[in-house]
Amino acid sequence: MFSRESRWWIKGGSVGPPHLSPKAWSRQEATRVQGNVRGAAHGCRCLRGLFLLVLLLCWVAPSRQEPAPVRLRLGGPRGPAGEGRLEVLYQGRWGTVCDDGFDFHAATVACRQLGYTAAITWTHSATYGQGEGPIWLDNVRCGGSEGSLAECAHNGWGISDCHHGEDAGVVCSGQRLPGNSPQVSGLTLEEVRLKPILARAKLSMPVMEGAVEVKHNGRWRQVCDANWTRNNSRVVCGMLGFPREKHINTKLGSAASRGLWRWSPSWLCQGSEPHLARCPMQMAPPAPHQHACPHGMHTIVSCLPGKVSPSTPSPTNRVLPVRLRAGTHPGEGRVEVLRHGEWGTVCDKQWDLAAASVVCRQLGYGTAKQALVGARMGQGLGPIHMSNVRCTGHERSLGECRFQDAEQNGCRHEADAAVRCHMPYMDFKSQVRLAGGRNPEEGVVEVLVPVQGRLQWGAVCGAQWGLNEAMVVCRQLGLGFASHALQETWYWAGSPNATRVVMSGVRCAGTELALQQCQRHGPVHCPSGGGRFSAGVTCTAHAPDLVMNAQLVQETAYLEDRPLGLLYCAHEERCLSRSADNMQWPYGYRRLLRFSSQIHNLGRADFRPRMGRHAWTWHQCHRHFHSIEVFTHYDLLTLNGSKVAEGHKASFCLEDTNCPDGLQRRFACANFGEQGVSVGCWDTYRHDIDCQWIDITDVPPGSYTFQVSSAPTRPPTLTTSLSPGDAYGADVVSDLERRERLANNLV
Repeated sequence: MFSRESRWWIKGGSVGPPHLSPKAWSRQEATRVQGNVRGAAHGCRCLRGLFLLVLLLCWVAPSRQEPAPVRLRLGGPRGPAGEGRLEVLYQGRWGTVCDDGFDFHAATVACRQLGYTAAITWTHSATYGQGEGPIWLDNVRCGGSEGSLAECAHNGWGISDCHHGEDAGVVCSGQRLPGNSPQVSGLTLEEVRLKPILARAKLSMPVMEGAVEVKHNGRWRQVCDANWTRNNSRVVCGMLGFPREKHINTKLGSAASRGLWRWSPSWLCQGSEPHLARCPMQMAPPAPHQHACPHGMHTIVSCLPGKVSPSTPSPTNRVLPVRLRAGTHPGEGRVEVLRHGEWGTVCDKQWDLAAASVVCRQLGYGTAKQALVGARMGQGLGPIHMSNVRCTGHERSLGECRFQDAEQNGCRHEADAAVRCHMPYMDFKSQVRLAGGRNPEEGVVEVLVPVQGRLQWGAVCGAQWGLNEAMVVCRQLGLGFASHALQETWYWAGSPNATRVVMSGVRCAGTELALQQCQRHGPVHCPSGGGRFSAGVTCTAHAPDLVMNAQLVQETAYLEDRPLGLLYCAHEERCLSRSADNMQWPYGYRRLLRFSSQIHNLGRADFRPRMGRHAWTWHQCHRHFHSIEVFTHYDLLTLNGSKVAEGHKASFCLEDTNCPDGLQRRFACANFGEQGVSVGCWDTYRHDIDCQWIDITDVPPGSYTFQVSSAPTRPPTLTTSLSPGDAYGADVVSDLERRERLANNLV
């Protein structure tokens, strides 16, 4: 039969296209078509009397099959624009895309179809949660230039051997293509700022006081103070990164900037809104040539920095300390609260911007940009303290909000809540740059510092440069985490005007917001002279975060006196103290503190060995490969921090020992397989495996700190007591801060 697009009319033996009437179809064209039909009938060896059948079957060729029209959207937890689970609308049903074969080219096509200019990365294994409905596409293969995901090669619509634990996601660039600018409440507020008025305000950073200016349709406009309220000021301060506002200062109105157009809108904010665009508003279009406010002066707002002081505790008004963990940038992270003497997480049930803003203000930031759910900032460990949190937005502590115990709601850590807060603009990003790298995420570190009374760009001495310092640089540039800290940059050429070393001896805690806040030498002292020995970094937007399960160590720790005859292989791998070298082998024994270890990947990227399988080391005695020569360090410290014993663990087999329900294992050691730890999964080393210990033969009884560090984390600590003759059941008490990591950015 004819398709809807190829229906022609037939009248009186003539054939014509649908866009022309029979009268418009010329006799000459009709004759030519009839001739073609006769030829087609002859070619098909059909009878002349079956003219219409010939016309249907032979003359009208089937049209080329076009890709089915589809729509895309991003699903999953609320987060930044352009980030989420990729979903496809086909035949009236929304479905997902399998991550098999999905790559950066496919992500690029999807992001463009979604209205973004480019793709940043793509994700696998249902990073943004498992979708519902059919899995429409599998083994998607794109060249990158297609106009729609439907134009890429794939198995066929609905043909897949995947499950929703393999749903693909994308992260697109924030810049939207023309015609895709979002609009809120009927008014597109591109930006809001405070224009400094007084001289002291102009010299300060960040700007905390000034005239309110709103950018609309590419033009900045000052807002008149008619009907302006303190609640409006509270909202403006919150979205600019400040937790509080001062009383309106109307005496500064005459000093405002001249020449800007003025508006007289009426915002009716309640004070809990995260953005001025969320407030109800009554506004008339700006009058032509209106350079002054008709009924007074323009609006002046003054903001206050610092943490919000919680109210006095009472049985109905509880104050709970809060902190953010594992965020890529300052002012974001997984929400953790201190309750009953232990840090725990918050369940994302009913988690919204009002509750998230209470957390942000309590920490000294502004309101929340996003309230994130589904463990978008990684899964925590330990208890889940709160669920169904309901806040008005005016509380000074999260404990003042109504909530339920998470135990009553069956919450799990894959539902941990997180936030992204508005932060004050500090202009830190303009004080550091990377040069010479292959891409904007790597290069020689160059800083802007005062030299002899004037600001000058220069290099940083590579001596003592480490991961903490690199982490600060990546955060300062807004590039996320540091994957490499380089003390030598032979293959990167810095800027010609920044060859002089202007900073040396840099020592950072890892939580600073700028490299200029770290400790460093007074007079610059760099024996290596800089140049190819200048500091460099490689940054990454998503990083693994390996965390030791301290509770498991606590439950499994014990002492064992092990004969030397059973320790030859361990001695060969340097898993014993040096004093073992001087013993009369195989006579004697070593006292070992043994324990099981379970390392969770709570980050946003899989942890994998940096070296490929071709570079792994074979250990003949134990007969296995080391994908990482030292995967975990175990140290025993005195209470004043002096090391008295140490151990280490090579990666005998780095794999996904277990994963949460719904998450598929991706790494396994069998048959020389790929090694690593997937996001959300954990790798377990039992207490009875060689080298899973600390040799404490030479350690006298007493109280010590047990410290564990796994790449790429900061060491968590445990406190342990060793008593004379106590061969089993060592008392191991976990420290409250055992989960602090380099990824943490709370100052």
